[in-house]
Amino acid sequence: MPEPASTETRGRVGFGEKLGYGVGDLAFGLILNFFGFFLPFYFIDLLGVAPAAIGLMMLLTKLVDAVTDPMMGVIADRTRTRWGRYRPYLLYGSVPLAITIVLIFNAPEDLGDTALLVWAYVTYTLSMLAFTAVNIPYGGLLGVISPSSKVRANVTGFRMFFSALGGILVGALGTTLIRTLGAGDDRLGVLLTISCIAAISVFCLSITFFTTRERIPPVEANGTPWSDVRVLVRTGSWIAVAIAAILGVTAIASRAATALFFFEYVAKDDGAPVFLFFDRPALFLTSLALGQVTGVVVGSFLMRRFEKAHLLVAAGALKASMILAFYFLPLDAVWPQTGVQYLVGIGFGMLMVLAYSMFTDIAEFVDWKYQRQMTALVIAASVFGVKAGIAFGSAIPGFVLDATGFVKDAVQTETALIGIQMAFAIIPALVMLPAVIALMFYRIDRAVIAKVESDLSTRRTRAA
Repeated sequence: MPEPASTETRGRVGFGEKLGYGVGDLAFGLILNFFGFFLPFYFIDLLGVAPAAIGLMMLLTKLVDAVTDPMMGVIADRTRTRWGRYRPYLLYGSVPLAITIVLIFNAPEDLGDTALLVWAYVTYTLSMLAFTAVNIPYGGLLGVISPSSKVRANVTGFRMFFSALGGILVGALGTTLIRTLGAGDDRLGVLLTISCIAAISVFCLSITFFTTRERIPPVEANGTPWSDVRVLVRTGSWIAVAIAAILGVTAIASRAATALFFFEYVAKDDGAPVFLFFDRPALFLTSLALGQVTGVVVGSFLMRRFEKAHLLVAAGALKASMILAFYFLPLDAVWPQTGVQYLVGIGFGMLMVLAYSMFTDIAEFVDWKYQRQMTALVIAASVFGVKAGIAFGSAIPGFVLDATGFVKDAVQTETALIGIQMAFAIIPALVMLPAVIALMFYRIDRAVIAKVESDLSTRRTRAA
């Protein structure tokens, strides 16, 4: 009698499908990087909204996400269609997402201060709701694309590569496209650039829908939503990785949201290209994204040999130390800054590919331990972590700049310059410390995963 095929063999995913799945995260990478880099700049520097008001908006809208993200996970886990549980949301949710992200940057010119802030709140909240409706099912799809942890980790590498590619494109082309398309009108340039991103996003998500399939069949009974949530909050490993993901993104988002202020007011950059068509902000973002791609590749390779939690701690330490190293470099040291920022990106890329891979492992662990199939709800932690991290990181500059007396288009006081440096370097480095501490409570190692896969394979074979 032939031996049964291994979990990895039965869960094999072809190169084309890996590529098709990964392309979907190009959409999210473009959107999140553009938001992180240009949304504070758009409302604060172009429209004149108070920095603290935008910071508060970023935080308050996360209260909505705290409810809607888990709710979307519960809904997606219980969806049953001929296309699967998660894939339909990619097809039907992409257009509403595209529309809402354009609306944010299309504020009417005659709005007063209060009306403008209302516009920001409403459109940003709508865009995050649309983002949730697509991104959480997209993450849930990763959890059921294969029953093998190794295969899912490999697919995660493709996902993180395209996510980083989104950062490269925004970093390399964002400021150039805004200047070129706007022809001197930065507001128009921002609007036309996000419109291009919206169109690309619909295309990418459609590719993912048509090229992927779900290999882990749904169970008939899935418990109640509240019981799922209770199970989740009792899972210490989920909490540990969620904290690490939130704080890891917070550090990067704070730097990205402060970068234009840093280069304009602290480094006294005149906006001239320093390499080909790259100005200093573009070089800064591109080096981060290139480092992120490298980190994804390095992390994907190392997780085959070492414990993911240990690698995640190392990635966080690298990231924090390089952020501090950047702070101590001379302000005109363009290429040393670029090299250090590349190393920051390596740490961030490793952190993200490891965290997303660990989330899918946690989903399988929960299925094994509690007999609850709640993949999208578990993955919702990663989506909320990214959005919360971006919100916290984008809010930090708003509050710090307001507290230290920042005034747009003016010569800044010494206190204001210190505030920019704090939001750009000191605070991002410090928030990585609790992220490292949280990972000490992660308990799903390689031995546990091997047993989980073996037991689930037997259970699913019997059920079939």
